[in-house]
Amino acid sequence: MSVGCIVVAAGRGERLGAGPKAFVVLEGLTLVAWACAGLEAAGVDQVVAVLPAGRSGAEPAGLPAHVERVAGGQSRQQSVSAGLAALRSDVDVVLVHDAARPLAPVSVFAAVIAAVRAGHRAVVPAVPVTDTLRLAHPGPAEVAVHRDRLVAVQTPQGFDRNTLVRAHTHVPPGSSATDDAGLAEFVGATVHVVPGHEESFKITRPLDLLLARAVVSERRWVGP
Repeated sequence: MSVGCIVVAAGRGERLGAGPKAFVVLEGLTLVAWACAGLEAAGVDQVVAVLPAGRSGAEPAGLPAHVERVAGGQSRQQSVSAGLAALRSDVDVVLVHDAARPLAPVSVFAAVIAAVRAGHRAVVPAVPVTDTLRLAHPGPAEVAVHRDRLVAVQTPQGFDRNTLVRAHTHVPPGSSATDDAGLAEFVGATVHVVPGHEESFKITRPLDLLLARAVVSERRWVGP
């Protein structure tokens, strides 16, 4: 099975306040370049970066030449669909990864790929929820949410190609799915969970970017 990875980097990055998230620089490289780094070591055969449309040929710093570039759409679903269309016909396992999670370790990619190859149609990495959670507008007898039943889902998410294509082809009107695993559930796939990693956090706010700089600094200090 050949493996393809769609790196979604078409978001506007409004909460980060630094322009399109793909072009935000972290220690000399853009977030999308960080997200694409090391994928070959994880067994990824083709990488497609979905970049913001209308950038007039602007190139994210450090993005490897072998990474294919395609223009994203107005929504995440449209952007992932554009990435799907760019995958080679021999790709059977498809990863969908957010450039907003640029420091996801290679081990997480490898675990997701292995689970899809083992027969799971939809796979997500996840970490335990550590905060105490409450409903903002609780109903009768509802006070707190039991966190031992919850996990925080990350990317890369992995799928067999047919499942992901069907998920994007048969999205129900008004779908509330916020990720591709949610779309896969609409076409009958059961989502399999593998361990995620604390360094796979999502960069959304300026504080997250500070944390990412600390992680990169620590990695360089420790070495390979």
